[in-house]
Amino acid sequence: MATKKSSADYSESSIRVLKGLEPVKQRPGMYTRTENPLHIIQEVIDNASDEALGGYCKNILVTLNTDGSVSVEDDGRGIPVGLHPEEKVPTVEIVFTRLHAGGKFDKGSGGAYAFSGGLHGVGVSVTNALSTRLEITVWRENGVHNLVFAGGDVVEPLKSRPIARDEKRSGTRVTAWPDAKYFDSSVIPQAELQRLLRSKAVLLPGVKVTLVNAKNGETQTWQYDQGLRGYLTESLAQASNADTLIPLFEGEQYASADAEGFAEGEGAAWVVAWTEDGAVVRESYVNLIPTSNGGTHESGLREGLFGAVKSFVEMHSLLPKGVKLLPEDVFARVSFVLSAKVLDPQFQGQIKERLNSRDAVRLVASFTRPALELWLNQHVDYGKKLAELVIKQAQSRLRSAQKVEKKKSSGVAVLPGKLTDCESSDISRNELFLVEGDSAGGSAKMGRDKEFQAILPLRGKVLNSWETERDRLYANNEIHDIAVAIGVDPHGPNDNVDLSNLRYGRICILSDADVDGSHIQVLLLTLFFKHFPQLIDRGHICIARPPLYRVDAPARGKKPVQKIYALDNGELEAIEDKLRKDGVKDGAWSISRFKGLGEMNAEQLWETTMNPDTRRLLPVALGEFDLSTSESRFNMLMGKGEAAARRTWIEEHGNEAEADI
Repeated sequence: MATKKSSADYSESSIRVLKGLEPVKQRPGMYTRTENPLHIIQEVIDNASDEALGGYCKNILVTLNTDGSVSVEDDGRGIPVGLHPEEKVPTVEIVFTRLHAGGKFDKGSGGAYAFSGGLHGVGVSVTNALSTRLEITVWRENGVHNLVFAGGDVVEPLKSRPIARDEKRSGTRVTAWPDAKYFDSSVIPQAELQRLLRSKAVLLPGVKVTLVNAKNGETQTWQYDQGLRGYLTESLAQASNADTLIPLFEGEQYASADAEGFAEGEGAAWVVAWTEDGAVVRESYVNLIPTSNGGTHESGLREGLFGAVKSFVEMHSLLPKGVKLLPEDVFARVSFVLSAKVLDPQFQGQIKERLNSRDAVRLVASFTRPALELWLNQHVDYGKKLAELVIKQAQSRLRSAQKVEKKKSSGVAVLPGKLTDCESSDISRNELFLVEGDSAGGSAKMGRDKEFQAILPLRGKVLNSWETERDRLYANNEIHDIAVAIGVDPHGPNDNVDLSNLRYGRICILSDADVDGSHIQVLLLTLFFKHFPQLIDRGHICIARPPLYRVDAPARGKKPVQKIYALDNGELEAIEDKLRKDGVKDGAWSISRFKGLGEMNAEQLWETTMNPDTRRLLPVALGEFDLSTSESRFNMLMGKGEAAARRTWIEEHGNEAEADI
């Protein structure tokens, strides 16, 4: 008699390997936006734009066809159609059917795309996977080449014929029929598509971008010879802004072959305006990809503008007594269009809405600051007008901060002696780092931004406070210091707690990236969950993520020597894989493992873990767990009488964890 298979069975046959484009079809939201198909069409437009960025394409034509399909055509070099030397199938087929295959990994000298938006090599293969049909025509090497897919699979293999005399040209046309079942709506939003195409034209001076709507016969064309200035001026007018305070500040600069720390050609073009009222306009791009959520290139612009304006204000002694300028004072009324060129961009997510490359902060700041400093000192009257606006912003910020200060001035406890506090009293900005160990605390104190970051070093393991009565908490020195430093008394989830004395908007747990560090994280999270639950509920608790490894990569092609940080083994493997794809031989790079935070110097700790522009900070929330579920889980994990339940749970789930012992 056959035994019924239990739903809890876990065997070799339980492991399923997704092949080809299956991962995209199974989890489309991991690869694209699923509200509508615009992003999968944008992937094709981005490829045409990369040809234009390289100087090979002068025309991009997008057609909304009557049957619901969309065609994107360019006059670039055409996707290679010959057999791939390793895979032995037509290269154009690989591009559209294999994840992590593309022409943009090779960033070295002579690479097909030195600067491009494509990085992951999954772009147009996602377009193919999520389309009912996709047709490609390539004009290349005196031939016309056609290939057709349905649902991501080849249905008409590559066919080639000689090019006719009257159609002598090169380029690519891709026509896709997005599959409605993968999207909330199958309609491509016209306004978004128009904005996208217009921005491509702005960022590609001289390139003609055309949108044809075959359904109503409308045609729109964008072509700009002087892009960014006109684009921002027009956008500000549409935003109903008053006149700009000073003439638009614009510039561009790219690294030369002998530039230290940057690859040749890396840099940025920018145009900046300050207005006294109205909406601000802010758009940024990396290698023509719109970064709607900003990122490190925008942080570099902010740093560069702040440095230049602060220098001008100090040089001309314009700052009133008691007023201190902060970056947000300079940035509050800024409108800008920023177009950065980064050789090897690291984006957040496949849809590339935010740039994460750490080097981009220094790249953009180092080019924009000297340019604005020079301009302000050549136009002193305009500089003084700008200084007046910025100082007004700082005074307004100080007034609002003082209102908060009055509320919390009475009955403040004496702060713990080992707390290194910050200077600012702006709760929304202030951060407290609870740091494991005195040596790491020393590095954190030296590396922090003392304006808004405070450090509280913790000695050894914190008390497991799960079963500690509230009135006994202060008997433990570490917990006493934490409670006094943050300014909030222990409370329950339903208590009417007074948060007016909260001193920091973020309380960040900073521990080693190893098992002991994870244990300290759990002990501190137990403390906050049990005795300060409303801090978690309101999003005040975070976990800092220091790296476990540093990879020193040699110079390769245009890319200079690099220090790359990895959070864990998975990221380390991905970095090594990327270096191999970039043509670096195994063994040419060196790997250092940080045994603890104390091994990091102040500069490394700031760059990787504390700098808001380049760190990875995890906000703590209950997520899918409700309060009762979370309480029972914590009780099983942290309760003194729960050893048997804990052992059972570990035996069931132990194989899901990677133990770094």
